[in-house]
Amino acid sequence: MTDRTACLVVGAGDDLGGAIARRFAAEGHIACVTRRPRHMDKLEALCARIRAEGGEARAFGVDAREEEATVALVAEIERDVAPIEVAVFNIGANVRFGVGETTSQVYRKVWEMAAYGGFLMGREVSGPMVQRGRGTIIFTGATASVRGRDGFSAFAGAKHALRALAQSMARELGPKGVHVAHVVIDGPIDSTFIREQLPDADARRARDALLNPDDIAETYLWLHRQKRSAWTHELDLRPWSEPW
Repeated sequence: MTDRTACLVVGAGDDLGGAIARRFAAEGHIACVTRRPRHMDKLEALCARIRAEGGEARAFGVDAREEEATVALVAEIERDVAPIEVAVFNIGANVRFGVGETTSQVYRKVWEMAAYGGFLMGREVSGPMVQRGRGTIIFTGATASVRGRDGFSAFAGAKHALRALAQSMARELGPKGVHVAHVVIDGPIDSTFIREQLPDADARRARDALLNPDDIAETYLWLHRQKRSAWTHELDLRPWSEPW
């Protein structure tokens, strides 16, 4: 164990999740990053980058939908790494199907990834945070958190559920010293997925019309640093050019 603190990032992908982990590691937290076990090579690459930048990181291959695995993950970090000061749930699960083409398997899987996994993480980290009387829990939301669109019944349903979870947790845990925040990401993030989907991604990036993962991560750090006399529960982030 150490006298330092940990930042847990569930869903530390190549873009936003990785940027969040790197930013908190640069601030002195031990970045504990998770993805499904089949992506351990990518997690190790992220950890190597964090260490090269002077930070400390640990990789965990965990499926966030599995209760026993999530319980064991939080217990291991608290016992063997450091107290979890910040926990970020950053799993997207964005899919698009017409409601007639949305199978029960798809709907259930999206809900498990984007909502149930958030509940498991939030429940587990909240216990030790409440005991210490401090901590920050941040949930990454989307436009679908507040507005459903055609073709996004599964995604919007899951993100609405995650937002409701964040609201309930904020009301319950805030008086106990734990800051719970929900961030609505309203717009395309400069990511591998978006670059593959948008032929004009380079042009958009050049004029700041894509959300920069490093800038989002800076906002997450700002949320964690807020004084409890003026906590933000929900905020939205979008490029200056995004219609809303």
